[in-house]
Amino acid sequence: MSDENPSVPADTAPPTETTTARFFVGQLVQHKKFDYRGVVFDADATFRGTDEWYEEVAKSRPPRDQPWYHVLVHRGERTTYVAERHLAADDRGPIDHPLIGQFFDRFRDGRYGLKGGVQ
Repeated sequence: MSDENPSVPADTAPPTETTTARFFVGQLVQHKKFDYRGVVFDADATFRGTDEWYEEVAKSRPPRDQPWYHVLVHRGERTTYVAERHLAADDRGPIDHPLIGQFFDRFRDGRYGLKGGVQ
């Protein structure tokens, strides 16, 4: 597999600068290369995984100093960790994932709302 993996990398590398993320938590996205849909459930300003994970999984070598996203994958039980350059906005409606209710409490106006209303 390339820039995603069912296991989420550990938070080990501190961000080096402020970066503006293109996508937000609760937003629907589509992976440009692997054509799966999902919803962002967390975002990192820069790559926060280990060097080992990056070398093994991120075969296309996306930039570490740009945003990376944790995504619940539609019609699956996986989560992925994806570089921003591999994602595009998606507007095809809700996704099906067993962890949706753990992070979100509603789907309205094309996005998921975080539990507790903070977003």
